[in-house]
This record gives sequence, structure tokens and C-alpha cells, in this order.
Amino acid sequence: YKNNTDGKGNSYGHHENYLVERRIPFEKIVGGLTPFLVTRIIFAGSGKVGAENGAEPVEYQISQRADFFETWIGLDTMAKRPLMNTRDEPHADEEKYRRLHVIVGDSNMAELPIYLKMGTTAIILAMIEDASITKDLSLDDPVRAIKEISHDISLRKKVRLKGGKEYSAIEIQKEYLEMAWEYYQGRDMALWVKDVLVRWEDILNRLAEDPLQLSREIDWVIKRELIASYCHRRGIPFDDHRAFMLDLQYHDLRKDKGLYYTLERQGYVERALTDEEILSAMTEPPLDTRAYFRGTCLKRFQEQVYGVSWSSILFDTGEATVKRVPMLDPARGTQRLVGDLLARSETVAELLENLSGQGGERDG
Repeated sequence: YKNNTDGKGNSYGHHENYLVERRIPFEKIVGGLTPFLVTRIIFAGSGKVGAENGAEPVEYQISQRADFFETWIGLDTMAKRPLMNTRDEPHADEEKYRRLHVIVGDSNMAELPIYLKMGTTAIILAMIEDASITKDLSLDDPVRAIKEISHDISLRKKVRLKGGKEYSAIEIQKEYLEMAWEYYQGRDMALWVKDVLVRWEDILNRLAEDPLQLSREIDWVIKRELIASYCHRRGIPFDDHRAFMLDLQYHDLRKDKGLYYTLERQGYVERALTDEEILSAMTEPPLDTRAYFRGTCLKRFQEQVYGVSWSSILFDTGEATVKRVPMLDPARGTQRLVGDLLARSETVAELLENLSGQGGERDG
């Protein structure tokens, strides 16, 4: 099951990881990102029947994870679960990069929330790196705020900012969106960035008008409509055990049993990708990161690959020591940078010789 709670007081995470520049103080990242992540659940929450972990009773809420956060910042992911996790394993040059470990999100079945939550978060992080978060949206109590937002499916609840002002989650998201559009004025904008901004704006506008407009696109609305329809037909309340079972079955990853996949087959949900695009992403590395070099080496020289990780490849060339090729910079190893080099290398020996001229080989 691709969900985040067992209904018995236990939660398990959906973890996102972003590479950010080490030069940015962590408190700047936390300060700029927390209000965004807390309110992001209005389009990225996967929905949940009931409440847990001592939270106020509720019939249905937006986020599966919200009830389980107990502190703002910390290292743990199980006990005293924090909104902002401090784990930092960059799997890259640690002097240049920090790994931002985001545990506040829900596991989504629908495709658009996955695309939007990753894309919008990447945009906000780029703005933080360039000191372009121009409005202070700091929340008075982030842990309380995420619970209050999650428990209000009308999206009208206003949460308190430091300084006393009160904003709804939609209003906070629209402030971030406005800053993002301003940030990209006069800057080169990748196609994916423009697509994310346009979709983000559209989603926020429709949520403001009526969340039910998103009943084909975002999980918490899709699932609520499914369960509400069932409960209405059966004449049962949301706290009936059958409603909890529907909640669970929505997240069943078996294509022939999962309720989300049933809705997908019947054309009741919108997709962001085709099956062919998903298969391609599973088997073909992206061209513009170090994954291109790693993936191509695994395809071309798999018999001599001794080991592989995020940050290096080890080759067994039959010598006393294995040969290690470091990959500490995610922006290197791209098709543009190493495509010709790989094409010229018929064997691992030739590859290592060509790389040695660039300072790219070490004994392991």
C-alpha cells in the first residue's frame, strides 16, 4: 500500500530529497521553506479518513502525515517527528552541497500532485539560494498550522503568522507563486519551470473557487468523493469501518485491486504521463545529470562494474585493485559533457584511459 498510516497510530514516510548549495545557511532554508511545505498539502495531500496521534477528531482530512508531526526541526523521523528534518547525506561533494531531506509530504497515487510538489519545491529552493524570498511568511506555530490546515477541507481556515497576521493556506501559496513569477521575470525559464508555474496557478485558483473542481486531479479530493459517494449509497457515516477500508484500498498498488487504478482504468482521473513515458523513465537515465554516465556504463560495461553508488562507480579490470570513478558533482557526467567520450570508449580500459586525461579515475 502506498500510504502513510496504518490507522493504528503508526505513520511511515514519503521522503523527498533535494540538493541545495552548502553556502546557504540551514536556517535560511528552514525559514523560507517551512510556510511553503506546511501549506503545500492543499494540493499534495493524499487524504485520510479520521484523525490519529491524539489529534482533534475529524471526519476526513487533507493530509495523512499532518497528525504525526510534533516539533518544527529535528533529526528523528520516527519519534518526535519534525516538520523539517536535519539529516544531511548529500551523496555528492559535501563541501559544495547539502542534502535537504523532506519528510513532511504524503505518498500520492495521482500523478499531478507528485509532479507539482516536486516542481514547486525545487523552484522555491532555487529562490532561497538566490535570496529571492522577498516576503516573510513565517508561521507562529508551524506544527499547529499544518494540523489546522489538514483538518479543514473547506480550505478557509486561516493560520497565524509571526507578527499576528492571519492567512489561509491558499493565500500563503499564492504569495509564494507571486514571488516565483517575479523571480523568473528576465531570467531564462526552463520549459518544466513554466509548466509547473502555470499548473500551480491553475490549481490554486480552482481550489479557491471550489476544491471539488479538482476531483479528477488531486488525491485528497478524488478519494473523498469516492468515499462520500459510497457512504451516501450505503447510508453509513465516514467513521464506519467500510470507509476506512476504502481509504486503504485506494492506495493498494496491485493494479487489479487498487481503487485508484480502478478509477484510472475507467477514465475518472487525469494523468500527467503515459505508461510509455513512465517505462522510459525507469529504464533510460536522464541526459542532464550524472545518471547519464552511470546508466550508460551499466548498460555498456555491466560485466565489469564491481559496484555503483550515487557518488562513484567501481570497475573490476582484472588488476589487483578495482578502479574508482568518482561522481561527486551531479551536474557532471551529462550527455553533453561525456557523450562523445563514452562513444569513443569501446572497452572499460579505453574509458578509464580517456577519463584519466580529465582527472576522473582513482584506484579503489
